[in-house]
Amino acid sequence: MSMRDRIGIFIESDKVQISITGLILINAIVLGLETSPSVVLSYGNLLSLLDTVILVVFIIEISIKMVYRGLGFFKNGWNVFDFLVVSIALIPASGPFAVVRALRILRVLRLLSMVPQMRTVVQAFIVAIPGMLSIVALILLIFYVSAVLATNLFGQDFPVWFGHIGRSMYSLFQIMTLESWSMGIVRPIMKLYPYAWVFFVPFILLTSFAVINLFIGVIVDSMQSQHRQVSNELITESSLIEEKLDTVEQEIGELRRLLQKNSD
Repeated sequence: MSMRDRIGIFIESDKVQISITGLILINAIVLGLETSPSVVLSYGNLLSLLDTVILVVFIIEISIKMVYRGLGFFKNGWNVFDFLVVSIALIPASGPFAVVRALRILRVLRLLSMVPQMRTVVQAFIVAIPGMLSIVALILLIFYVSAVLATNLFGQDFPVWFGHIGRSMYSLFQIMTLESWSMGIVRPIMKLYPYAWVFFVPFILLTSFAVINLFIGVIVDSMQSQHRQVSNELITESSLIEEKLDTVEQEIGELRRLLQKNSD
């Protein structure tokens, strides 16, 4: 085994990856402390040093993985994600790129690739996106129809909320989130239009409860599919291991019989 392979296996070992996860958490704490002017005034140099050291460790880790895996490194989506997150920190944070300094916090997102449970949730969400697109199209259609109706019904008397379709869609979105929908929008309208609830209540029931639950259902189903897939893979691996053990036992039995014949 070459030195490159040994170092690569060492970097990808569980102990090293757990240590990297710990550094990610420490980096998150450091970046959080840097938002406090009083803490920066007292410990700014130490926090900056810790941030730089942790970044160097991340760069070394990614570089070793790239050398060890070669082009295969970029075939894994999580490796590409780690590479992009760490690479952002290498952009000079000065002049027009000063905003990049704030993006250092994205390094904390490496926890998504380091923690298996988080990876499962993210993968389930990605798998659920095609099913969610049809729900998004449905809710956009409902919003468009409702916005046109609300503009025609209430726009003349309440132009701030329903003056045109853009304002109507924004107001309907606020109503869907149930943020100050009753006292803030609906009840003032009902003073002038007593039967306005006939429009708003079905809209809330349809969007806030029915459609949102469809989103949740698609994501939950996707997560269950991911768990089933992982379980099936584990069952397959255990079956292969059992078959290999049976083969080894048979070979050991044959060797014992041969040894007994030779001893006789």
